[in-house]
Amino acid sequence: MFEAQLRDVPFFGGLSKRELATIAQLTDELDVEAGKVLAREGESGQEFFVIIDGTAEVLRNDAPIAELGPGEFFGEMALLDEDRRTATVRAISPMKVLVMTRNSFRTIDRSMPQVHAAVAEAIAERRAALEPAS
Repeated sequence: MFEAQLRDVPFFGGLSKRELATIAQLTDELDVEAGKVLAREGESGQEFFVIIDGTAEVLRNDAPIAELGPGEFFGEMALLDEDRRTATVRAISPMKVLVMTRNSFRTIDRSMPQVHAAVAEAIAERRAALEPAS
């Protein structure tokens, strides 16, 4: 269903047609209005998001720390190794996102080494960015 869109997302680049088909079966596509909060800092995380179109801002303690655009993802940290969101993510523009549940995300993370490696790298980078400078 979303295989063509998934193929265009760098995060999923290099996956086989079968792997993309599996991911497509486990995702839903959402249209998001500008201003909508997709993840709220401190709340329990139940979804993983991949941006297909549009832009979101990442806020920590209500201060902007990053912008995310097409091909970028968020929500992985709360699903894999924390139960609370570490930041708020809000749509700056209308967006199209792919979303998957915690269980679907964990299934993909365990069964697709390339996805697991990309997620692990992103978590390490994001943790480093969140640590106070010494």
